[in-house]
Amino acid sequence: MSGVKVLFAHDTEVALASAAALVNTFSDGCELLPDRASFDAWLARFPFSGRHLRTNAELDEVRALRTRLRRVWQAPDRDAAVVIVNDILREAQAMPYLTRHDAYDWHLHVTEPDAPLAQRMGAEAAMAFADLIRSDELARLRICAAPDCDDVVVDLSRNRSKRYCDTGNCGNRTNVYAYRSRKKGADRPART
Repeated sequence: MSGVKVLFAHDTEVALASAAALVNTFSDGCELLPDRASFDAWLARFPFSGRHLRTNAELDEVRALRTRLRRVWQAPDRDAAVVIVNDILREAQAMPYLTRHDAYDWHLHVTEPDAPLAQRMGAEAAMAFADLIRSDELARLRICAAPDCDDVVVDLSRNRSKRYCDTGNCGNRTNVYAYRSRKKGADRPART
């Protein structure tokens, strides 16, 4: 190993990233999963093993899950997040087990491969949230710091410094605006 300390298990980090990406598919009132084709494209970026029905009903279930996952980011504290996480795990009938497949070494799955996709997605996200809750790291889930963005952020940086989402150029736009504001203020003559 290179000496780099991992913050969380790989499957936890992958589940957190995919949960955030799913939540951010409804952004600023805009539906980014309007049809099955767009969902298939999303799944190509954030794959889930197991059964995929590719139906409108499955897409509707995933959209409903997205709303529930956002509530974890909005939870005022760990106790409130626990209620949401436990409900998702219970409804998915989560029973964790170790597996390895494709190019992935041993990792956790929490539902059977033939369980409905939304249940599998929710259970994996809930297990990742459980890791954050157990380690008192729920503050790593944030809302983007850009004033005009309500997308979610997973901060897995060592120094907990990530403030902006991955969906746009929020950090860049905010920094450019701040720079221009400072520059504009510096160009004004001083009052006497």
